[in-house]
Amino acid sequence: MTITDATSAPLVAVVGATGIQGGSVVKALEESDRTYRIRAFTRDASKPAAQALASQGVEVVSVSLVVGNKDEVYKAFQGANMVFLVTNFWEHMDAEREIAEAKQLIDAAKASGAERIVWSGLPSYNKLSGGKLPHVYHFDDKAIATEYARQIGAPFVVVQAGFYGMNNPMLRPKLVDGVVALEWPFPPRALLPIIDAANDYGLYVRQVFELPVFPSGTVVRTAGELISVEDMARQLGEVTGKKVIFKQITSEDFSRRVQALGLPPYIAEDATECCLGIAEFGYYGTKEISSHEGLARKPRTWKDIADASWTQWMDQ
Repeated sequence: MTITDATSAPLVAVVGATGIQGGSVVKALEESDRTYRIRAFTRDASKPAAQALASQGVEVVSVSLVVGNKDEVYKAFQGANMVFLVTNFWEHMDAEREIAEAKQLIDAAKASGAERIVWSGLPSYNKLSGGKLPHVYHFDDKAIATEYARQIGAPFVVVQAGFYGMNNPMLRPKLVDGVVALEWPFPPRALLPIIDAANDYGLYVRQVFELPVFPSGTVVRTAGELISVEDMARQLGEVTGKKVIFKQITSEDFSRRVQALGLPPYIAEDATECCLGIAEFGYYGTKEISSHEGLARKPRTWKDIADASWTQWMDQ
C-alpha cells in the first residue's frame, strides 16, 4: 500500500475514481512502490465505491463536475501535482455537454499548477474521414478537448483507452442453439486494440506519471493486444469449448439493433459510424498500439480477458 496523507508525497487528483478508467488509475498507483496522496472526485461520497476508496486512505471529494459548478471544480483541483481527467459521454449522451465539461476540467487542472496532466482522449473520425463520418460524438468530443488542451498550453499526455465494450448490449455475443455469434459490422480482419480497462488501463497512466521526463503532447494507445475480430471469435471458442462464429452484419442491421435497445437514432448513427471508422482507419486512426515496455506488469490479452469474463457477456 503506497497511499499516504503525508504532504511530502505528490498529490494525484483522479476524476472518475469510482468508474472503470479512474478506478484503474487508483489501482495502478496503489500497486506502485512510490508513495502518493490520492484525491478522488465523486458526486456521492456515501456510495460504496467511494467509501471503499476512503477506507484505503484516498481523500474522497464530493463535487459535481458540471459547467455551472466552475468555482467548486477549480477548488477541487487545488494543490494537485498530477491529474487524471476523463469524461463519460454515455452518462448523458450530450456532445456539447461533454466538450464543455472536458474543457472546464482541462482549465481547472492547468490552473491548479499541476505539472503532469493525463487526459483520456480519442481520435476524431470526422477528421480522419474528411467529414464523411461526422457523427461519432463519443470519439470526436474527446478529440476536440485534446486540441483545446494543446491550444492553451496545458502540460498533458493523452492516454487513449482501447476496446473494452463486450458488456455493451450493442456488442454482446448472442447464444442461439448452443452457437455463440459475434455479429458486428466489421470485416473479419478488422483489428481491435483489446484492453482490460478496469485492471490494465491505469498501468499506462502510472507509467506516464512516473517517467523521469514528462512527454507533454504525446499520445499513448493502450491495448493488451491488437487482434482481428475473426481471431477473437476463434480464441473465444477455445476458451469456452463452444462453437463460436463471427458474422459481419450490415450497418443498417446494426443501427436497427442499437435502436431496438431504446436508444435514440443519433446514438445508433454514432455507434454505426464508429464501427465504420474502426474498419477503415483503425480504432486509433492507426494500426499501431503503444509498447508494453516499461509497464509495471504485462496487460491481459484477449484470451486472458475472455477466460475470466465470457459468461458475463452472453446475451441470454
